Amino acid sequence: MNGASSPRVRVVVVTWDGAHLLPDCLDSLLAQDLPEGHLEVLVVDNASTDGTTALLAARYPGVRVLVTEANLGFAGGVAAGTADVVAGGPGLPEHVVLLNNDAWFEKDAVRRLVETADGAAAADERVGAVTAKVLLAERNDQGRALVNSTGNVLSAAGAAGDRDYGVPDGEEAGGREVFGLYGGASLLRAEALREVGGFDASLFLYYEDTDLSFRLRRAGWSIVYCGEAVAHHRHMASTGGGVSPLFRYYNTRNSLVVLTRYAAWPVVLRSAARQTLGALRHTVLGTEPRPVVSARWRALRDYARALPEALRTRREGSRHAGA
Repeated sequence: MNGASSPRVRVVVVTWDGAHLLPDCLDSLLAQDLPEGHLEVLVVDNASTDGTTALLAARYPGVRVLVTEANLGFAGGVAAGTADVVAGGPGLPEHVVLLNNDAWFEKDAVRRLVETADGAAAADERVGAVTAKVLLAERNDQGRALVNSTGNVLSAAGAAGDRDYGVPDGEEAGGREVFGLYGGASLLRAEALREVGGFDASLFLYYEDTDLSFRLRRAGWSIVYCGEAVAHHRHMASTGGGVSPLFRYYNTRNSLVVLTRYAAWPVVLRSAARQTLGALRHTVLGTEPRPVVSARWRALRDYARALPEALRTRREGSRHAGA
């Protein structure tokens, strides 16, 4: 890294006890083919206890590090790493790129993302985010790479998911514009991030990119896909994989909170019914481990507690849309 004070791009990597994952991620960022001084890398270390600080000091002295006092989750980590960009001021980057700590970019990926954003701006398109092609690190039985994401989509039942997930590389059907950005490998224009207020740290983990995508779109920004910018991802390696109580709690609570804030009422009601019936079914049939079922009920309880705030956000958005 160099000492440039005004890089064009800041890459934010959020990590928690991910020392074993960071080398592939950071090595790929330091190998990007951008001109000297155009890129800074910021690692937000969510109070790791696995030697992450020592690893960064020893192997990556040119990488900026922000150590938090507690684990803020992905949403809180990104919010901390972009707080100055959202606030605005001189000497700040034009673009923020997000990359999961369990992912790595091909050497031209950041340049491709920037070129897509710059091209859109030159054409007077309000493109607020560019989402990369993300491939699963594991290949299928035929040795082919499979797609993890070409952006986020929202089902009629209110479930956010990865577009083209599991499709062999080269056979994805997604077009240029997509509903949402994939938070693990994407670019955000700093101007757009400032306008909509950045990431919601209270979401902690999951649906934070869907929340931001809703706000970008509500403010008139579009989100596009760049298939030439490629990332590789060890899917769920940073969270341990599987349907854990942690996953079930935040996925359930946050999906309902975010949908209530922004989605059409039929989508909200279908999602709430699906989540409630799911909790009842697994409770009666005993088809999930007890801690996971308990996480479902805690999520529904905490969604009810968050409902007044979510409805207030919804009303404020409706007033702005009608202004």
